[in-house]
Amino acid sequence: MATLREDIASAMKEAMKAKDQAALATLRLISAALKDRDIAARGNGNQDGISDDEILSMLQTMIKQRHESAKMYRDGNRPELAESEEAEIAIITGFLPAQLGAVEVDAAIAAAIESSGAASIKDMGQVMAHLKANHAGQMDFSAASQAVKSALMAKG
Repeated sequence: MATLREDIASAMKEAMKAKDQAALATLRLISAALKDRDIAARGNGNQDGISDDEILSMLQTMIKQRHESAKMYRDGNRPELAESEEAEIAIITGFLPAQLGAVEVDAAIAAAIESSGAASIKDMGQVMAHLKANHAGQMDFSAASQAVKSALMAKG
């Protein structure tokens, strides 16, 4: 299976061949962010750069930033800029694994609570760590954290 790093490089080559400037610009942004994170990781002693899970996290952060920007552009009556941000979101999302549905997220949260032995809100960090380790790139962790908090509050 190809790594995310290879998938991004391959997509960049395809965008160059197809002369798809919008995709190429977005892929260059991803590549630049990846290089920045790799350089920081090397500074911390990790010579291989960041892992695929960390790349997924980076991509999710990039998507979140673009959602926020698109909302601000829409609020500021700049629909053409919002559409540009949304086009970037579509390209970046292509590198993420399939997203879990609401039922699957609830099941993953229940399993994480059970396997971590969480009994109260104090154990929320353990549950979130379990979710991030097992479902990186498959769910919106900010929404999941609210669901975890609710589940733990109901429990204890």
